[in-house]
Amino acid sequence: MSDAIQHECGIALLRLKRPLEYYQTRYGSWRCGLERMYLLMEKQHNRGQDGAGIASVKFDLPPGYRYVDRARSNSSTPIKDVFAEVYGHMKGLAPQQLADVEWCKANLPFAGELFLGHLRYGTYGDGSIDYVHPQIRANNWKARTLVMAGNFNLTNTPELFQLLVNLGQHPKDLSDTVTVLEKFGHFLDGQNQTLFRQYKDAGIPNIEISQLIAKNLNVPLLIAEATKDFDGGYTMAGLLGHGDAFVCRDPWGIRPAFYMDSDEFTVVASERPVIQTVMNVPASQVHEVMPGYALIVRRNGEVLHTQVREPQPRRSCSFERIYFSRGTDQDIYRERVKLGELLAPQILQAVDYDLDHSVFSFIPNTAESAFYGMVKGLESYQMEDKIRRILQEHPQTPEAVGEILHHRLRVEKVAVKDIKLRTFITQDAARTDMVQHVYDVTYGTLRPGEDTLVVIDDSIVRGTTLRESILRILDRLQPKRIVVVSSSPQVRYPDCYGIDMARLGDFIAFRTAVDLLHLQGQDDLLQEVYHRCLQENAKGIGQAENCVKAIYAPFTHQDLSAHMGKLLRHPEMHAEVTIVFQTVENLHRACPNDLGDWYFTGNYPTPGGNVVANRAFINYMEGRKERAY
Repeated sequence: MSDAIQHECGIALLRLKRPLEYYQTRYGSWRCGLERMYLLMEKQHNRGQDGAGIASVKFDLPPGYRYVDRARSNSSTPIKDVFAEVYGHMKGLAPQQLADVEWCKANLPFAGELFLGHLRYGTYGDGSIDYVHPQIRANNWKARTLVMAGNFNLTNTPELFQLLVNLGQHPKDLSDTVTVLEKFGHFLDGQNQTLFRQYKDAGIPNIEISQLIAKNLNVPLLIAEATKDFDGGYTMAGLLGHGDAFVCRDPWGIRPAFYMDSDEFTVVASERPVIQTVMNVPASQVHEVMPGYALIVRRNGEVLHTQVREPQPRRSCSFERIYFSRGTDQDIYRERVKLGELLAPQILQAVDYDLDHSVFSFIPNTAESAFYGMVKGLESYQMEDKIRRILQEHPQTPEAVGEILHHRLRVEKVAVKDIKLRTFITQDAARTDMVQHVYDVTYGTLRPGEDTLVVIDDSIVRGTTLRESILRILDRLQPKRIVVVSSSPQVRYPDCYGIDMARLGDFIAFRTAVDLLHLQGQDDLLQEVYHRCLQENAKGIGQAENCVKAIYAPFTHQDLSAHMGKLLRHPEMHAEVTIVFQTVENLHRACPNDLGDWYFTGNYPTPGGNVVANRAFINYMEGRKERAY
């Protein structure tokens, strides 16, 4: 993606299902759980740059010993700093002492059996350490102690907050993180109190009651009650102080989660190939936490994959497939290749079927898989064209046949990502000048004034880097025309489920539509939609319709793409610019199991999405540059 878009968080949960002594003997160190947690988090570092944290729970410690440990960092190298703190407790210890599992468990933080890690990209609250997960709701009763982390964004946090206030609570913060923690905590307290009264009335001593509560907590019911009012996308993970653990997923499957279970480990992560690599297992052993389900690991090692909410029509995030997820996943790789392949007919039209005077490349680094698919699709056309020519022309000599077969795609690595801008450049003019040098080109790859340059990107969101940097740099090669191809459709609507795309005015597709309305004398439509958005949002979540669709209604997909090329062409450029976008229909062909397309269509899976879309337009019209949730 040429525009830097931040996105959803990452989680990692690991349960050691044997005593620590087993891992000391089997793997040479009781720290193998920590080592795997480091890898699970490091291989998901792309999912969160704002902070990282890890928590652990120790089993079977006597009273007076700390059984929950946590380390968090919001530095520029959070994973490194978190594990430096974890392993810092072991510095200076002799090898014999580190091998003494009983001593380590009693005296060293994080010498536990249950771990929860998190990588944060914040969409609510500031970047302070207070908002970094995991969050802890501590209590002297183990079964009331709760540790939580998640990859989520809820559209109705204010309403959920008010529900807590109506219960008589006084939450310490307005953030969705605290609200979610207290919602789970409220129902956890309720179950504890109900069970305590039941056992107390039966005459059971308090010390035995605590053990009975830990064994008989209904974790599926806890999750079902806590999440029943949630509107949004989420994967939430929790540890209970007595040793139960869970990961639950929203009913639409918006945010991802995968797990592996063996007789030694239970592992959950946001990415399937991460588990495959770290645990050295094939894809067949890694399973999806299904939408509306929870994976529950009981203290006794029992693992349940059970429904906690009524599953809804699957609307998993398609941006996961296009860009955010690791391309090493076997399905995601194939889907990205298919996205590129399906664009071939549109690209052929854009270059007037003149492949001999076209050079094909990609914008590094994430568009590479789609580029392979694009080449595959174009080569298929070229092969069909060669067969047609041979059948029609009936060449009689090897030279004549060779002349037909000689035609090949001209594929070059044209764009090179050169440097990363430093934040000390604060002046707008200086920053704009520096942006021009983020990319460089491979000189001599085009015939000046003759060739069309086709470059594929995985998505075009804001268009800023394209206009100010990439296109101007590519223009140095003196192409006759530059065709920029997006493997995703036009991003028209804000996201509200974890990806930082919440301001309509940032989207080049939206700015293009507004500019076209102005050119066609339809500015009144903006005011009309503004008042409709106000009226719809006054109805509240569950009643509001997405009024922003009316902004795009007067134009076709092709209208927006054609005008966008004019807007993205910098005045200093010589080459013409054409923009080609994926269609929504082809997106669904490439990713048939993940149909979450609200950024492109405005069809949100949850009622709160419409409210967010309307609020984003209201913010635009009122000049407020803030998130719509």
